[in-house]
This record gives sequence, C-alpha cells and structure tokens, in this order.
Amino acid sequence: MPFRILQASTTLVESYRALSLSATYYVVLGDAIRTFLILALFFAFQSGGADPRIGSWTLVSAQSSMDLANRLSITPVENGTHVVMSGETHLDFTAATNGHQAPAPGNLGFNQIQLHRIDKHQAEVREMKDGALVATVREKLSNTGTELTSTTVSAGHPSQITVWTRTGGTKDPKDPFAGDWTQDLGKTRMRQASPLKIEADGSGGTRFLGDYSYTARFDGKPYNVTNSRNDTVTVALPDPHTVEATFRRDSQVTQKERWQVSADGQQMTLSTTATLETGQHLTEKLTFKKQ
Repeated sequence: MPFRILQASTTLVESYRALSLSATYYVVLGDAIRTFLILALFFAFQSGGADPRIGSWTLVSAQSSMDLANRLSITPVENGTHVVMSGETHLDFTAATNGHQAPAPGNLGFNQIQLHRIDKHQAEVREMKDGALVATVREKLSNTGTELTSTTVSAGHPSQITVWTRTGGTKDPKDPFAGDWTQDLGKTRMRQASPLKIEADGSGGTRFLGDYSYTARFDGKPYNVTNSRNDTVTVALPDPHTVEATFRRDSQVTQKERWQVSADGQQMTLSTTATLETGQHLTEKLTFKKQ
C-alpha cells in the first residue's frame, strides 16, 4: 500500500510538472505572438502604412512666433529714406526720394536701389545689381497706417509676401511709411499661403508639394528637399493619423514637424519648431482644411 501511494504521488507530481511546463510554454508562446504582432503592426506603420496627409489642403489659420523677430525701420532723411531690416534678412540702404537710382553697398544680392512713390499708401522699390534688375518690392500701407504689406517679385521665383505691423516710431504726415515695424508671421503665412498637395508617388512613397518639396518613404532614411533652407528630411508614421518629419542641414537637425489629421480626415494641424541659419528659433501651428 505505501508503494502504491508513493507511486500515485510521483505520478501526480510528474503530471503537475507537465502541466506547468505546458502552461509556461503557452504563456511564452502567447507573449511571443503578441510581441510579433506589435512589431508587425509597428513595421506596417513605418514602412507600408498610408500617409494620412494625402490630398489637397488649404491653410485656414496660422499662429507663428519667432525670437529676435524680423524688424523693419523706415526713417526720413534729407532727400531720401533710410531703410534698415534686421533678423532673418539684413538690409541697410538709403533711397532717394526723387526716383533716381542710389548706391546701396554692403547688401547681399543688390548694390543699387530705386524708390518710386505711387501714391500716399503705395510705393515701389527696385533692387538692382550693376544696373540689372534683381527684384521689385511693392509696398502697400493699410488705410489705418498700422499694417504694411510687402510683395517681392523676382525672375524665376514665386512672389514673396511679408506683412509688417507698426510697433513704434512717430507717424510722419509727409511720409506715412516712416516708423518701426515688426513682421507678423501669422498674417504673412496666411497671405503667402499656396495650396498644399500631398500625393502617393506610386512606389510606396509620398510626394509633398508645398512651399518646399520632397518625395520620401516611412523607412527612416533621409531624402532630399528642394526649395528649402534644409537639405534632407526623414519621415515617420507613429500612428495612422500622425506623421513626424525631421529636417537636417549640414547633417544637423534644424526643423521638426508633427502633422496630425483628424479622425474624419477633413482637418490637419501642423506643429513646427525650427532653428534658422541666423540662430532665430521659430514655432508655428498651422491648421489646414481638405479641399
């Protein structure tokens, strides 16, 4: 009898061990399957997931800020107007008020300037290099005299619109343009915004066509960027509604973007942080609506 009890006990122990090993096996197998599924899902997002931004979009709101904001100073001087721009672009010249050409040494891209007053609220500035026209800047002042819109036109480049808000200086009835101005980045974005188009390139990538352009895949590799101060971009798809883009210039990270598309696919928000070549730091939040 003791032998049978011992034999039965041994059989129970062996059965328990077998069950324990079996349970452990299925737990490990279950963890492995879950891990595989998570990795597969992640890989699908990164390499084969559809870009939620695909479509045509229109900018509907812009909130932008920059430390060391771009500034413009316009000061009447004898027989002329002294203009100084600081920030992302530096300019310093004195234009003659009689419409004649004037030398503008020390400025990148042009060395002569010509100012023509169209009326009380409009003026045209012609930038020249050794007598050849480089760019034409059309200035338009609001009726209240508190907002100045500059439109720069140059051959081979899209027109550039910049909006300035009066932030100082004494108003001069003889020269309503005179004063201190600070660039309004939000209004500038809205005025110069062009339709944004994002489309599949037919080979697993995304073609981005906006102020700058690139074609890239969600594979962690850098791709070239055109019409941009940056050299390359890397894109990632952390979830089905979000795209993250990292831009580099001279191998250094200079700009990060986070694109988030609403659940119904009709609205898209872009959050940007960037460092310009001047060292200025830019933050933006732009909202787009699908066309």
